[in-house]
Amino acid sequence: MNIIISNRSRDPIYTQIENRIKSAIISGELQEGDALPSMRRLAKELRISMITTKRAYEELEKGGFIRTVAGKGCYVAPKNLDFLREAHLKEMEDALALALEKAKICNVEISDLHAMLDMIYKGE
Repeated sequence: MNIIISNRSRDPIYTQIENRIKSAIISGELQEGDALPSMRRLAKELRISMITTKRAYEELEKGGFIRTVAGKGCYVAPKNLDFLREAHLKEMEDALALALEKAKICNVEISDLHAMLDMIYKGE
């Protein structure tokens, strides 16, 4: 798993880490039981504070994506399919809300948005 952080992103670094790991879990790149890098190692690799990686891992654990085993590390938690579906739906809603915001700025009609969505969905 490759984590790339951007200083240009609006998202804080811990959120970027959290989102990348979530994506890897949801896509199947990371499987149930896979070990995550230690917080210290990840902080060193990304050249960031260990506090930042700790926060990302805490958020992932709160969300049910990972579990921490004392003295052993953090592992991908068993998948809850309903939970993963909800996570996907939330990501889609966020992306669509952003697209809608941009469409309003450009005065794009809803019918044009529907047409764009249809074309994207069909792979055109």
